[in-house]
Amino acid sequence: MTLAPLDDPRFEGTIRLRDGRRLGFAEFGPSKGRPLLWFHGTPGARRQIAPEARALAHERGVRIVSVERPGIGDSTPHRYDELVDFAEDIEQLCDALDIERFALAGLSGGGPYTLACAHEMPERIAMVAVLGGVAPTVGPDAVGGGASAMIRLSAPFVGRGSVALGGLMRGLVRTLEPFADQAVDLFARGMPPGDQRVLAEPSIRRMFQEDLLLGSRRNMAAIFHDVALFGRDWGFRLRDVNVPVFLRYGDSDRIVPAEHGQHLASRLPDAKLQVHAGEGHLGSLGASREIFDAMLDRWDIQP
Repeated sequence: MTLAPLDDPRFEGTIRLRDGRRLGFAEFGPSKGRPLLWFHGTPGARRQIAPEARALAHERGVRIVSVERPGIGDSTPHRYDELVDFAEDIEQLCDALDIERFALAGLSGGGPYTLACAHEMPERIAMVAVLGGVAPTVGPDAVGGGASAMIRLSAPFVGRGSVALGGLMRGLVRTLEPFADQAVDLFARGMPPGDQRVLAEPSIRRMFQEDLLLGSRRNMAAIFHDVALFGRDWGFRLRDVNVPVFLRYGDSDRIVPAEHGQHLASRLPDAKLQVHAGEGHLGSLGASREIFDAMLDRWDIQP
């Protein structure tokens, strides 16, 4: 299959955090646009930005900043004690990039991190979009279904060996690089029809392949860091997230079922839930206009 061309990031780089670690990021859209921070899925890296979103960012005046979590791409591997600790890194990133007020969107494994940042920095965040995001799996906010049982069982083991496991995963991805298109086909066969339609789009296929190969150049420990953190208490309660949250899920999602979105909606103080018929886990990658609308509608409402 011939893969469609993609708009390259306007800028890619790293910032140095106070403890000496590096955090990788990529920017799409106008440099003076309203900032939208994007947290990639698990797995994922800084170029996991849908082709539609890359083009729409210029049309709508949105500055997308896609942030790599520790242990993927150009971000230094690091183990947080709690999920909520990620917010301090994001605060440093925003200060370094002269971003004062911003919106957040997180796909799948990026969803919990958006809520952690919203809890820690409500005065700086206009709104949050959680797109097929995982809900807590332990503690008073826990929910079951989908990947929850796997996360609870594997979290204690992968946390201790995340860097070594990331190295093994990196080697596997590099070995399979010549067969990337066949690998996507094999993955798609096990997904619901909605996700198969998403992965049949040549530009989406190229985005996933390019992003995974770029993100695996050094390590892929972020996958295992994510699982370890999702299997612990997140360090905050959902009822204390005082930022508007837009929740978007597919009713055919087998990885993070819509029940996770319903559970989050029932516990977050200001949440709007949309469940889309026939969509799987990746449906939100084709909903950039809807996500930008939700963001810009909230932007001018002062906190």
